[in-house]
Amino acid sequence: MTPPVRAAAAGRRSGRMRGLWTAALAAASLALALPAGGAEPERDRLVVSISEPVVRITSTFSGASLVVFGVAEVAGADTAPDAAPPDIVVTVRGPQASYVAWRKSRVAGLWVNSDSRTFLDVPAFLSVQSNRPVEDMASPEVLRTEQIGLSRNVLLQRVGPDFADVVPTDSFRQAFLRIQGSEDLYEENPRGVTFLAPRVFRTEFDIPGRAPIGRYDVSVKLLRNGQVTAQSTEHFEIIKSGFEQNIAIFSQNDALLYGIAVAIGSLIIGFIGNFLFRRE
Repeated sequence: MTPPVRAAAAGRRSGRMRGLWTAALAAASLALALPAGGAEPERDRLVVSISEPVVRITSTFSGASLVVFGVAEVAGADTAPDAAPPDIVVTVRGPQASYVAWRKSRVAGLWVNSDSRTFLDVPAFLSVQSNRPVEDMASPEVLRTEQIGLSRNVLLQRVGPDFADVVPTDSFRQAFLRIQGSEDLYEENPRGVTFLAPRVFRTEFDIPGRAPIGRYDVSVKLLRNGQVTAQSTEHFEIIKSGFEQNIAIFSQNDALLYGIAVAIGSLIIGFIGNFLFRRE
C-alpha cells in the first residue's frame, strides 16, 4: 500500500480559497444561465465544477479538502420554485490498486494468518456523498446497477481460480471496507451533499495525506423517481511537486545513474555512521 505522506503547505491555503470562490462563482453563473419558465430543457442535465483540478503534494503534505459545485437542470414541471430538489450522489474514485485481506485463526494458542482474499484493481480511494441515504432514492436493483453507495461499488476479488465480486455480507469484503475506512480512504456520507439553491448543490470531501498520487474520477448522478436521469464525470489529479518530483523524474529517466547515486549515497552514509559511532 502507498506509504503516508505528511502535512500540507500552509502557503496553498490562499490558492485553495481562490479556487473555491472561482468554482462557486462559476456554479452561480451557470444557475443564472439555465432556462426557466417556458424554456423547458428536453432532458435533465448536470453541470459540475471542482475547486482544485490539480492537487500538488510535497513531503509536508497531510491532506486536502476539495469542493464539488454543481447545477441540476431539471426538465418539465419539476423546475417550479416549490418543487422538491432532486437526489444527488457524488462518487469519487481514486487510482486502482490491488490489496490482500488476511483472516487470522488461533493455532496452538497463537494467532496466525490462515486464509486470504486478493482484491484486484479496486479504488485506492472511494468517497460517496449524497443528500440523503441512497436506500431512499431508488430500488436495490437500480442502486446495484449504477454502483450507488459504498457497499454497491464493484470490488473484484480472486476467489480460488475465479474472479468475482461477492455478496456484500462476505466477511473479507466487510473487513476490507472496514480497514480502508479506518485509514480514511473509504467513506460514505448520506448528508454530504447540500443544496445552496433549488438547483445548485455542493459537497466537500477530504483527501488524506496517505492517498496515492494519480487520477481521481468524480462521478455525479442525478436521480428522480427512483431512476438516474442525468450524470456527469469530472476528474482531478494528485501529483508530486518540488524536490520529490524531481527525484521521481530522475529515477525514471536515468535509472542507471539514479541507482549509482543511491549506492554511493548509501556507502557515504555508512562510512559516516561507522566513523561517528565506532568504539575506540
